[in-house]
Amino acid sequence: MRPFGERWRAPYACDPWASRGRLYPTAVSPTRSEFQRDRDRIIHSSAFRRLKHKTQVFVYHEGDHFRTRLTHTIEVSQIARALARSLGLDEDLAEALALSHDLGHTPFGHTGEDTLEECMAGFGGFDHNAQALRVVTRLERRYPDYDGLNLTWETLEGLVKHNGPLLDAEGQPTLRYAARGVPLAIMEYNAVQDLELATFAGGEAQAAAIADDIAYDAHDIDDGLRAGLFRIDDLREVPFLEEILAEIDARWPNLDLSRRIHELTRRVITRFVEDVVAEGDRRLSALSPQSAEEIRRADETMVCFSGEMSRSDAAIKRFLYAHMYRHPEVMRVRTQADEVLRDLFRRFKAEPELMPEEWQADLPREDEPRLARRVADYIAGMTDRYAILEHRRLFDVTPDLR
Repeated sequence: MRPFGERWRAPYACDPWASRGRLYPTAVSPTRSEFQRDRDRIIHSSAFRRLKHKTQVFVYHEGDHFRTRLTHTIEVSQIARALARSLGLDEDLAEALALSHDLGHTPFGHTGEDTLEECMAGFGGFDHNAQALRVVTRLERRYPDYDGLNLTWETLEGLVKHNGPLLDAEGQPTLRYAARGVPLAIMEYNAVQDLELATFAGGEAQAAAIADDIAYDAHDIDDGLRAGLFRIDDLREVPFLEEILAEIDARWPNLDLSRRIHELTRRVITRFVEDVVAEGDRRLSALSPQSAEEIRRADETMVCFSGEMSRSDAAIKRFLYAHMYRHPEVMRVRTQADEVLRDLFRRFKAEPELMPEEWQADLPREDEPRLARRVADYIAGMTDRYAILEHRRLFDVTPDLR
């Protein structure tokens, strides 16, 4: 009999009953597995609630129908669970990782991350993945005995390594961190609890990572069309999308635009998910892993697109980059958001007493790196709306961001 009615897991799935545990030991729950508890702790965190008013691409007041970080996160979670179930992985761990993957994002989308990275260039830099780790291990303060959410080793490992190993076999940073090194926040935590940075994460983290890509592609097409940044026929320059549009038009030649968009995004998600499941099955069958450790020690990702679908994914991202992310209207708002966050960083760093009292506690003014990190933590946790309100409080003129 499976505990708590749990679904079947393959031998290579992460097993909550064999978890490596938490940094601070806690009593076993009589009603939930360890990964279910992680999921619930994430959902009840302050950082998770703030995702509601953090930009995906469009600032929160530009329209109620555009994605925010929260709605994006929910969509990623749904896709991650579907992939995990199809591949015999632990659904609750995949869901926890999907729900937590954006907790370190700043206000104003990737603009905010770029701005804080430049502001923190002399103080260890800024990386949203490392910031998510700081959120769940330090910045959330809900429990009397420790800071952070005290998540399981498997969730922390997946949060840090969902995009692959951070170090190579010789202990050197992998390609994405070759220029600036692995973020300090990750290395500091790794010294306390070894997350095995030179290996892949478990299959559940890989499912959450590819689910993020799928959700991005589908909902940015949807949002871009509804915002009028490009027309549906413009998508025909991507062969993968042209094929789907041809299918829709052949079956429903007079379908109204709104339903046409919905059908397009639905089919994009379906094709991607089916491809990942097929490719995952192929790679898992070839490796025949009998434990989660064998997936971690593999030479390649197990849960990913096929070669053909990887090319389609890249083509969609190139289209969106040219037609959406670099659209003049989007770039204008990005420039204004950059101005808001730079102003806030400079002001709070010069006058930390302007931050709320809890953010000033135990902060030696002469420790510039620590002061800069505290300011970055404070700003990174802001919603779009709160960042604008803080700018209005401290400056005479605030960009409209419209």
